[in-house]
Amino acid sequence: MDYVKPAEVLESMIETGMNKARLTILQMLVKGFLAGAILACATTLAFTATAQTSLGIVGALIFPVGFVIIILLGLELVTGSFALIPLAVLERKTTFSRMLANFGWVILGHLLGCAVYAILYGLTITKMGTDLSHPMVQTLIQASESKTIGYASMGLPGMGLVVIKAVLCNWMVTLGAVMALTSRSTTGKIVAMWLPILIFFGQGFEHAVVNMFVIPAGMMLGADVSLSDWWLWNQLPVLGGNFIGGVLFTGLGLYISYKRKAAFGSSLAAVRSTPEVPDHRTTSAVAPGTGEGA
Repeated sequence: MDYVKPAEVLESMIETGMNKARLTILQMLVKGFLAGAILACATTLAFTATAQTSLGIVGALIFPVGFVIIILLGLELVTGSFALIPLAVLERKTTFSRMLANFGWVILGHLLGCAVYAILYGLTITKMGTDLSHPMVQTLIQASESKTIGYASMGLPGMGLVVIKAVLCNWMVTLGAVMALTSRSTTGKIVAMWLPILIFFGQGFEHAVVNMFVIPAGMMLGADVSLSDWWLWNQLPVLGGNFIGGVLFTGLGLYISYKRKAAFGSSLAAVRSTPEVPDHRTTSAVAPGTGEGA
């Protein structure tokens, strides 16, 4: 059967987190670079679909294509790793320092990948900087400003709002990464991971990697946003909120729900695989549960 049970999925999550922590610096940078660029490309596709149809839900239906490509190719998306590597640390399959190293190098890769795509896409829609009439120019400028100075104008409540939206976002994003483990077939993986990603994008939640493209792209095109606006009012709080949502609601939530059951299942399987105890009527007295003479 294609379906993988939750207890098995949990073990796959831990193993995946362990493997991610073992990547070399070059692998983390390159995989993070590619994932950032691909997600940025999916974002502009979704924005374009929304602009063409005037229906935000259409963009949300399309956006998961980027996430699917990233997962199927085994690239690194730090927001997905927020739910996986901490479990490997918890199970002592890797170390806290290796987890932080993965997050740091992959984020750097994301920033580079998003920046490269932002430059190339910006040159495309502005016809090499000669024409700013393309509708996506204003779309990116408005998105960049609303994601930064829009929150800043609200003050402290704005900071709370951006964190909450980031928590909700990565709860769904990490569920997407986990749902890909619930099937053994490519089609099953695609359908399973599509659902949570659609949910987050369709409701306008805050995703750190998407914002690594949207905000700098808007700034390049003329948005009234400074570096401090970007990092203080969006990037840092969104990264923090994404981490909380991933590790708390998905990682620890599933760990607490299924770890004991998985351990019980492993113990039961071990018992079933042990040789049968000889019949007590033809052997000496046996201590209960030991299989050895008293």
